Amino acid sequence: MTTVTPEWLPVASTPPRRIAVRRRAGQGTPILWVGGFRSDMMSTKALALDAVAAKRGHPVIRFDYAAHGESPGQFEEMTLSDWLLDILTVIDTLGNTPPVIVGSSMGGWITLLAMRERHRSGKAPPKALVLIAPAVDFTEELMWNAFPDSLKHKILEEGVYHQPSAYGDPYPITKKFIEDGRNHLMFGAPIHPHAPVHILQGMKDPDVPVAHMQRLLDHMPEADVSVTYVKDGDHRLSRPEDLALLERVVEQLL
Repeated sequence: MTTVTPEWLPVASTPPRRIAVRRRAGQGTPILWVGGFRSDMMSTKALALDAVAAKRGHPVIRFDYAAHGESPGQFEEMTLSDWLLDILTVIDTLGNTPPVIVGSSMGGWITLLAMRERHRSGKAPPKALVLIAPAVDFTEELMWNAFPDSLKHKILEEGVYHQPSAYGDPYPITKKFIEDGRNHLMFGAPIHPHAPVHILQGMKDPDVPVAHMQRLLDHMPEADVSVTYVKDGDHRLSRPEDLALLERVVEQLL
């Protein structure tokens, strides 16, 4: 499998910025990878999708949100609005062939937000969505509402809290990030993905519990949704058997 070198994509933000994108050329339905919070396009699942695309001859697009991976930026300055603009910018480069979009964790939420924005703008829907442990509304439901009052006070007074992570260095949770997330909450109204959806959910996921994903299902009463539960799966779903499952699901949708 040949190595794909990164390119730089301008984003019409204020101030203007650029993000790193890796594209593999091919024919037919593109695969678009949308990563999670603090993840990047060189993650295990992203590389597995690149391998699927190379094997089948399909195009694949991976990118890093601003302040993630190879994309420059100060993480503490970024919000969900910034990363939503990043994915909308990437999708606009794909042309007229609807992609299969694979969104992981926060990437699942951002994908659904992007589909809503594109529908409002009269743009074409994707061919299908694959959402891996979709963390819809996680800034409010899985962060803020779970924080003790002492931690909430710290964020409000100091503007940031560095939360320990099982996946690496502590990451900053800023007041700006929490407040911006409230502008994008989806629970409380019907969610329309505007495409068939296949959800992959680990039943032992401590970060996005099964109950949270099922709450998302309750908000998509009219959508064409399939769910695959991974009985002993965690949040990452990056074991060889998890990657094989992801490959099968994506190949079926292609």
